[in-house]
Amino acid sequence: MIAVGTRHGRPAAKMACRATLMPLVPCVSAQPSVKSCTSPPSITETMIVAVANAGGILKESWMSSIVEALEAGLDVASGLHVTLEAIPAIAAAAKRNGRSLHNVRIPDRAFSTGKGTKRRGNRLLTVGTDCSVGKKYTALSLEAAMRAKGWDADFRATGQTGIFISGRGVAVDAVVADFISGAAEWISPDAETDCHWDLVEGQGSLFHPSFAGVSLGLLHGSQPDVFVVCHEPTRKTMRGVQAPIPTIRDVIDLTIACGRLTNPFIKCVGIAANTEALNEKEARDYLASLTREYDLPATDPLRFGVDVILERIQYQR
Repeated sequence: MIAVGTRHGRPAAKMACRATLMPLVPCVSAQPSVKSCTSPPSITETMIVAVANAGGILKESWMSSIVEALEAGLDVASGLHVTLEAIPAIAAAAKRNGRSLHNVRIPDRAFSTGKGTKRRGNRLLTVGTDCSVGKKYTALSLEAAMRAKGWDADFRATGQTGIFISGRGVAVDAVVADFISGAAEWISPDAETDCHWDLVEGQGSLFHPSFAGVSLGLLHGSQPDVFVVCHEPTRKTMRGVQAPIPTIRDVIDLTIACGRLTNPFIKCVGIAANTEALNEKEARDYLASLTREYDLPATDPLRFGVDVILERIQYQR
């Protein structure tokens, strides 16, 4: 992926780039090259390693493409746990060509431990039955819908892709465990007004054997007043493990039980389902069944928007 019109060093942000992503001529080879993906060279500044794999690993097969990008005069930004400078060939190519390397997943500041003190403003956290079920997209959709209605709202990125999109945030899965809740408090600080909303991007799942620790720290630190459960209805097991997918009810109950530690009044205000695998009738029928079962608004944010969730939030304010 090529980032166009990047802006570096945004204040109060995890330094990376805020990118306008530009469509490229498709790369159809098994190992695409920078040259095979075309975009106007006068405005192309940064190559993004746009991969989110388990463990944040940089594969050896990608290194030649990254070096090629640096030789072509591009900076490189990565959201992996492995730093670009740790790869000798990449570090040497960047130095040789005077290019910058950006590791957006690695925190560039220290965080305090979480305190759990009540903060001003309103916070919504997206949680999930699994990884990669639409938590980021749902939070971004809610921000856009709230702003369209004149609400004071900000998306708060907690992962590398969210940082690329918004230009700020912290990848909480790269924060030392003692400080995850503190990092979440820093991401969503005291608001200037009581009516401000922070839409906090969720990570992982409280039920995922690999990532539940991150999810719990984020829940405690973000101190959400309300949350939305994100779900993909066709999965049987969780991503990368053999653990079964929990029910939406399981997620609601555990999120409330754990979230009460820092916000006794936490409540669920909706369900966001990724219905990509269903046709439109199946999707609408499925969402209607969720509304009946849980007495909550249910939608697919990509297909049908999030207005029904905003209506519930307004009703409960």
